[in-house]
Amino acid sequence: MGKPSDLIQGTLDLLILRTLALEPCHGWAIAKRIQQVSGDVLQVTQGSLYPALHRLEQQGWLKARWETSAQGRDQKVYALTAAGRKQMARELESWERLSAAIGLVVREA
Repeated sequence: MGKPSDLIQGTLDLLILRTLALEPCHGWAIAKRIQQVSGDVLQVTQGSLYPALHRLEQQGWLKARWETSAQGRDQKVYALTAAGRKQMARELESWERLSAAIGLVVREA
């Protein structure tokens, strides 16, 4: 399987939004959950994850707050906003249309 950078543009945003729909998380937990749920196929690097989180926060789809972890470290915890939930639904619908269309093409051959 290709690297996360090989994913269709916008897929990382959907993965982040979908992960945060479950519960607020800090960046490392988001990346770990995506990796676990994908059966270790998808591994999101910090270089991809944090720019995406900042972009989604600037767009108003995420909100963030600083918390102190059990180990005493400050960590930024991200949560989905109402606008983020709407965007996730739009992106999920778009992804389902695209993946169904790709499925039709690859089965045709």
